[in-house]
Amino acid sequence: MEFELNDEQLALQQTARRFAREQIAPVAAHYDQSGEFPRELLKKTWELGLINTCVPAEYGGIGVGILESCLIIEELAWGCSGITTSIMCNDLGLMPIVVAGSEDQKKEWLGSCTDDFKLVSFCLSEPEAGSDVAGLQLLAEKDGDDYVLNGTKCWITNGGEADIYTVFATMDRSSRHKGVCAFVVARDTPGLEPGKKEDKMGQRASDTRVVHFDNVRVPASQRLGEESQGFKIAMQTLDRTRPCIGALAVGIADRALDESVAYAKERKAFGFPIGNFQAVQFMLADMAKDIEASRLLTLQSAWMVDRGLRASKNSAFAKCFATDAAMRATTDAVQVFGGNGYTKDYPVEKLMRDAKLMQIYEGTNQIQRLVIARELLKE
Repeated sequence: MEFELNDEQLALQQTARRFAREQIAPVAAHYDQSGEFPRELLKKTWELGLINTCVPAEYGGIGVGILESCLIIEELAWGCSGITTSIMCNDLGLMPIVVAGSEDQKKEWLGSCTDDFKLVSFCLSEPEAGSDVAGLQLLAEKDGDDYVLNGTKCWITNGGEADIYTVFATMDRSSRHKGVCAFVVARDTPGLEPGKKEDKMGQRASDTRVVHFDNVRVPASQRLGEESQGFKIAMQTLDRTRPCIGALAVGIADRALDESVAYAKERKAFGFPIGNFQAVQFMLADMAKDIEASRLLTLQSAWMVDRGLRASKNSAFAKCFATDAAMRATTDAVQVFGGNGYTKDYPVEKLMRDAKLMQIYEGTNQIQRLVIARELLKE
């Protein structure tokens, strides 16, 4: 076993670390409070090659694996997980094309995102189909050589800002997962209309909306895979991107630990820094050990994905453990800060709000536990 990063990995990590500390962290509170979308900041990540990391080199990408993506995401999330979620969404949205796209589709859609700065959305969740992906209601009806899409998607990251949408729809609602299809749809397609922006508790810099499809006509050339393969494509995508959610959680927790350690050294009570007291030390120690375990689980699952190994269980380990750990770490960080931690003058209350979403999106942690249990019972 070799835990040392190679030169390329170290360079990517250091580039992302500098960007997070110099460009993201100083403006994170502003975007959190205003809810503005940081488009220009995201464009800088495109210029640095820190976005679209899943795009292979032959289509203009940097051609790195999921492990390298996790290294980048952890560092960026230290600065702001909301901004990082919008960055990550490009890889989530492009992954179905990487997984199932034809050569022409890859050249067209992946190439367009490396030639110019574009944002991508992954349209899977619906008002009545979140964890139950097979229960999609967005209908795709065949009309000649086209498909006509009607319905609504919800909780769509970059929903109001994207140039490209990867969309999952059903051709037969009663067929459940067997009826699901996947499509690539351009933003300017008639009938595609972003709706209400969600006023979220945390990760407020990330644009999250409903997206309406009203007689959206999509040519068959924009269908990914065969008509019945949409569910499989979605699951293959999530298996590959789930380690990145673990990395995002590690970044949040690591920031919480850094802020807590610094505060524990400076804040005094009874004439001593509060870091001298065992009650505070235990919270810091728990944060540190959970972060280390989360990072190892995350990188292990990413390593497995990159080698083509079956990683459903291990990706669920990473996502579930790391996001639960981030919630504990940020909650304890607020406790370390005491009353100050409950105010917006200090960053830890934002970290706590941001961390909560981690236990919910890309498969709730209850669903992750189901995945783990099913894999165990299969074995």
